[in-house]
Amino acid sequence: MSHPKKPSYLLHKPTGQAVTRILANGQRKMLYLGKWNSPESKAKYEEVLTEWLLQNDRSVQGQLRVDELILLYLDHAQEYYRKNGEVTSEYACIKSALRFVVQHCGRLRVRQFGPKLLKEVRDRMIAAEFTRSTINKHVGRIRRMFRWGVENEYIPVEVLTALQSVAGLRKGRSQAKESEPVKSVPQEHVEAILPIVSPPVANMIRFQQLTGMRPEEVVELREGEIDRSEEIWQYVPRSHKTEHHDKDRMIFIGPKAQSIITPMLSQNSDQYVFRPADAVTYKHTYGERYSVDSYRRAIQRACKRAKVPSWSPNQLRHTAGTEIRKKFGLEASQVVLGHANAKVTEIYAERNMDLAREIMAKVG
Repeated sequence: MSHPKKPSYLLHKPTGQAVTRILANGQRKMLYLGKWNSPESKAKYEEVLTEWLLQNDRSVQGQLRVDELILLYLDHAQEYYRKNGEVTSEYACIKSALRFVVQHCGRLRVRQFGPKLLKEVRDRMIAAEFTRSTINKHVGRIRRMFRWGVENEYIPVEVLTALQSVAGLRKGRSQAKESEPVKSVPQEHVEAILPIVSPPVANMIRFQQLTGMRPEEVVELREGEIDRSEEIWQYVPRSHKTEHHDKDRMIFIGPKAQSIITPMLSQNSDQYVFRPADAVTYKHTYGERYSVDSYRRAIQRACKRAKVPSWSPNQLRHTAGTEIRKKFGLEASQVVLGHANAKVTEIYAERNMDLAREIMAKVG
């Protein structure tokens, strides 16, 4: 059995450019690389050769450079980490983690990237003052890239096996700083900004405080997703944080929260409930809905104007959970916030839904 011929770096005399010939659809195709003998043309040739080797010669696994693996993985991640057609925040987190790898050892071969180098990359994250929990998550993201590389036969399994020996940072046993716990927002700090933010943002704040919803669930709320057939309304998000773990998410909307959004409802089932267009000042600034970032920025700008400590939408959710736990207990807080175990029985899940409905009738 004949083996395909490796592409060569050649001079195209009529143009003075470097070229190579690759096999595409059964035919040889000439690919121009740039000026002959230039660094740019040689770098492009190396990229072409790497791709050819990966497709035609599995014996060269591990000859791939780390930065080349990163580029391949980022292409995959940009398509994989999507919800409702949009790239999720996980993609940005992956890029943040891999930036440290590129800076420290991007030009090394994948086979050279072992536990020692992974710990050196981790030390750079500590020096950059990332929190311990973020660093551990970033190291997990780096290992996930190498697992993907093994799965797609870009790199040998021995590289991943070695990286798995690196244990996560333990609390109090490293120089990494600890993350601050999420704290409840004092009600006076909430009230201080309500007159300052636009009406839709003020409504989102009040609504989130009553329901305990995640910020992304609030900004993505559509009229057609709300079941108003019963006294306590039900909202099932199109997507949510734990859906990839096969967890269901049902949110109950009580009378107080209903009174906030009722004036904003129309007959358009696809329309977002909280719309930037309803804030005249910002009408030409945003699209058809707020993003989590624009929601958070609006709150933080208002905090600065009101001269109160800055807080975030996630703290409103924590506030709601704390209040529910005080009044109804830990289990009540878990089911309202959507923290139920995925392995609970159907009977237990049904009891949880009844409990959440009862709580929202009283507090939401």
